[in-house]
Amino acid sequence: MKICFVVNSVETEKCGTTAYIMHEARKRKHQVFVMGVGDFNYTNKQELSVIVTSLPKNAEPKTAQDFIEILQGDKAKQEKINTKDLDVLFIRNNPTEEESGREWAEHSGVAFGRMVQQEGVLVLNDAFGLSNAFIDKLYFEELPASIKPASLITRNKEDILKFFEDHKKKMVLKPLEGSGGRGVYLIDKNEKNLNQIIETLSGEGYIIAQEFLPGVKDGDVRVLLMNGKVMEKDGKIGVIRRISSEGEFRSNISQGATTEISPLTDDMKKIVEVVAPKLIRDGLFFVGLDIVKDKLIEINVLSPGGMDRFPDVGLSDFSDVVVKAIERKLEYKKHYGNKISNRELATMD
Repeated sequence: MKICFVVNSVETEKCGTTAYIMHEARKRKHQVFVMGVGDFNYTNKQELSVIVTSLPKNAEPKTAQDFIEILQGDKAKQEKINTKDLDVLFIRNNPTEEESGREWAEHSGVAFGRMVQQEGVLVLNDAFGLSNAFIDKLYFEELPASIKPASLITRNKEDILKFFEDHKKKMVLKPLEGSGGRGVYLIDKNEKNLNQIIETLSGEGYIIAQEFLPGVKDGDVRVLLMNGKVMEKDGKIGVIRRISSEGEFRSNISQGATTEISPLTDDMKKIVEVVAPKLIRDGLFFVGLDIVKDKLIEINVLSPGGMDRFPDVGLSDFSDVVVKAIERKLEYKKHYGNKISNRELATMD
């Protein structure tokens, strides 16, 4: 297959989950292309093309890190190809990681992804589903209240202060659009800068005030789902616990959290059972859930990561599970053509 991965920028891409999947696809003899969100081209003749980067044919990367280094090296190949010639477009850019001055890039991957999808290319996750879930923290709020902590989304300071009082003067504040634990605050009765924090966050957009869960002291659990099911390989599951560093309540790897293997508890299974039907309906193939005990605290539908941490906790590389799933989807597509929509195909096991 010809598969193209959309990332924020080829030049700045790091060795994470996307790199592992790209490396595995190439090992399985597929043509792997990588492009940034600024590499789409559209003409008035309604022709869509992309500028892609790929490894030279004689390259033999041994690891995902090797793959990235060669991709960003002088010998990498750049070319323009028509999107119609692709089999798969895998949208993996993270809009919340775009820097100031690149606001144009935040929606580009999904917006052009919809156009590519209409050309008959398999797009993962489904681009129209991603459009509806683009602000994943808002998409999260559409899920049943029974599996979530209490929360409020607003820019109104008085409402936030009331929420604070109603929840025993302890809450978490974070921006509606953000990732990696940036701009996340634990607020308690000793916080003297609450008004300033609210003003700072509201200046950037909407704020989420969320009930504080005491269980967060033990970290959270990242559960990776594929086709609405927990990823599994050789009897092991794609689940890891992220443990906050000392003095830090956030469990993000970027904030110094460490990882360890974790079982899939009955509470986690219940959360997956509640969330899965919506993900399947919306064509969201590859998704990350963050869980604290019996509560879902975040959902990542745009660029879920964590798979690159599996070797650190004794799990094998699950990237072949992802690539094989995509291969099966193309087989279905070959047999059924347009009789199965992209949204249905995206989450078909």
